[in-house]
Amino acid sequence: MSTAFVEALQTISTGEPVLWLTVGVLFGIFVGSLPGIGGSLGMALVLPLTLPLSGVNAIILLVSIYSGAMYGGSIAAILLNAPGTSAAAATTLDGYPLSRKGEAVTALAMSAVSSTIGGFITIIILVLISPFLVRMVLLFGSPEYFLISLLGISMIAIVARGSLAKGIVSGMFGLLIATVGIAPMVPQQRYTFGYYQLYDGISFVAALIGLFALAEMINLAGEEGTVAKESSELSGSIKSGVKSVLERPLLVAKSSLIGMGIGAVPGAGSTVSTFVSYAEALRSSKDSDSFGEGSHEGVIAAESANNATIPGSLIPTFSFGIPGSGSTAVLLGGLIMHGLQPGPNLFSSGLSTTYTVFLALFLGNFIILGIGLTFISRMGYLTKVDTDIIIPAIIVLGVVGSYMLRVNWLDVFSVFLLGIIGYYMKKYNYSIIGLVLGIVLGPIAEENLARSLVLSDGSLMVFVNQPLSLLIVIAIIALTLGPVVKKQREKWAA
Repeated sequence: MSTAFVEALQTISTGEPVLWLTVGVLFGIFVGSLPGIGGSLGMALVLPLTLPLSGVNAIILLVSIYSGAMYGGSIAAILLNAPGTSAAAATTLDGYPLSRKGEAVTALAMSAVSSTIGGFITIIILVLISPFLVRMVLLFGSPEYFLISLLGISMIAIVARGSLAKGIVSGMFGLLIATVGIAPMVPQQRYTFGYYQLYDGISFVAALIGLFALAEMINLAGEEGTVAKESSELSGSIKSGVKSVLERPLLVAKSSLIGMGIGAVPGAGSTVSTFVSYAEALRSSKDSDSFGEGSHEGVIAAESANNATIPGSLIPTFSFGIPGSGSTAVLLGGLIMHGLQPGPNLFSSGLSTTYTVFLALFLGNFIILGIGLTFISRMGYLTKVDTDIIIPAIIVLGVVGSYMLRVNWLDVFSVFLLGIIGYYMKKYNYSIIGLVLGIVLGPIAEENLARSLVLSDGSLMVFVNQPLSLLIVIAIIALTLGPVVKKQREKWAA
């Protein structure tokens, strides 16, 4: 281990890897900040251009774009309620309300620091546990993947503000949207109505752009002035954002570990990890009523988990060649294209290459921190631009981004339809988070449920016959009954 680590240090200390690392992070921040574009499309565009590079430099470039895009997604999410990446959707819940209060600079600073610290914590852990990763990943099978997704769905009971019934309805609607397309495990069409464009289902990115960006633009269209309403001057500061993060080390650490843990589950991805982290922060907060209104804890929890997901997602990708997201799928293609075969070899004979990638991620966080605190935080002044300029610009970006992802006009239609639905859901206090959780986790849960039942010949005991799966079942029951028990205790106390 020590020899491989020293070799990795020697490789990363040369000028060329650092150059590609810097280029990758900057390009990633740019594509990540554009609604609907994101890291996977940015990596796919660059992938053919990496052919002249060595294998290590090519992977460093790709993984740096991945890391930069994960942070970049929070910029538009905070400033304009238009998440640049799906993972940044959780950041909008409190980041955008802070912008509305004139505290965009504080929110952007919190995002940069939280993302950086979350990345540092998980990369250090990843380096330490690298020799044992293969055995750890083997503990998860289809039953565990199903239960993890069910755990995420049960979070609706926590994150649904106001009426729990409305939260459940939102979640069920999200699950219904997720059923559109070809069913998993069996070649059966569902709700496609003869349109081949619906065979792949409704684009999750298009749904996010509609539910968050377009819905908010419809809301802003009924107002005059700028995004920031509560002050004529921006009241936030970089110092207050940094201080807010440093005052909550336990929240940052917990959210980072959640991000890494869920990121290591193939198919779960950063969107699930950020929402689960956000829900856990809400559950454990002493000031849960402030969530959704501009809570610092909400932004910190989402952003700490965001970048922490990247090291976690590399575990199944490097160990078994199983990509957990679009970005890791492109990264997997880069590995194979450059002759780096995923598998146990990357943690034995190729361990120095693996450590080099991890160190590149570690150094990339310094670039994110520097860019975030010196340049990106100044973009808070965008919230003082008149909405007559902001609204058409965001709608155009959202439409172009949704179309480019699959070159499918149906995605553009989905943006407008779900934008209108999202506007009325927000107006009548239906949970947007519940809807998003249903859309994200529905396909994961359904596919792994079907696979688990096939493996067990239809026996439900497959979900409780292992210690790990039993532990997850207990957590699901606790999360589901938690709000009910809390209300009952409050009644008794009164």
